[in-house]
Amino acid sequence: MSLPLPQMPLTLEGAALLHQLFRLNWAAWRSIDSQTRQSLLAEFNATLATMGAHTGLFSVYGHKADFMLIHFRPGFAALSDAEWTIRKLPIWEYFEPSTSYLSIVELGLYESTGKVYGGLANEGVEPHSEPWKNFIADTLDRQRKAMAPRLFPEVPPTEYVCFYPMDRRRGEDKNWYSLPLEQRAALMHEHGLVGRRYAGEVRQIISGSIGLDDWEWGVDLFAEDPLVFKKLIYEMRFDPVSAIYAQFGPFYVGTRCNAERLAQLLLI
Repeated sequence: MSLPLPQMPLTLEGAALLHQLFRLNWAAWRSIDSQTRQSLLAEFNATLATMGAHTGLFSVYGHKADFMLIHFRPGFAALSDAEWTIRKLPIWEYFEPSTSYLSIVELGLYESTGKVYGGLANEGVEPHSEPWKNFIADTLDRQRKAMAPRLFPEVPPTEYVCFYPMDRRRGEDKNWYSLPLEQRAALMHEHGLVGRRYAGEVRQIISGSIGLDDWEWGVDLFAEDPLVFKKLIYEMRFDPVSAIYAQFGPFYVGTRCNAERLAQLLLI
């Protein structure tokens, strides 16, 4: 008897991704002299400059954090180096971490997964056998090379960012993971059509975090107008993938913070 076809969609993984959210200890910061503050900021800005476009700093609206650093790196070792480079700076003594989020850039292949699994089954290839695994590995390798720019992005040079984590519901009443692969693929196709209508206004980067952090996915939206975040997410609320099967974590919205803006905020 043949084994049942796998229900997990194929995915492509790319850059390791870390969000660092932190507050400034204003009392401690104000206690040091102006020259020291300028020196600390200059070192911080110089370090960020060496990290280039794969790290972005944003000032965060509201009480959840003052700042958010977003790091894209080719692997987890390089991501750790970036995190600890920041932590070792003297200015970090005046920063208080509020939260963080670890994930990896992910492209879900719902539409092609069914075709690949079905083709192998039609050829009589046993699921999880060595021929099956080899074919899957070759297929993913080809697609990974073709999708490299999307898998290993820089922080988009937009003015605003919206980041939030999310889950798929898996309760007794509504359970995303109990749906057949074909049904999930169809739902995700319709869900994707909503996002594509905003392609010229917002850049979306999805990252997977199952086994890496408390939620299952992280979503980053980058745009020049923050109002598009509300419109896109509101419209998606009416899509079954979100309306029925999605649970959302906290939202963090920030403005890009270059050296000039950072000085305006912190050189008091």
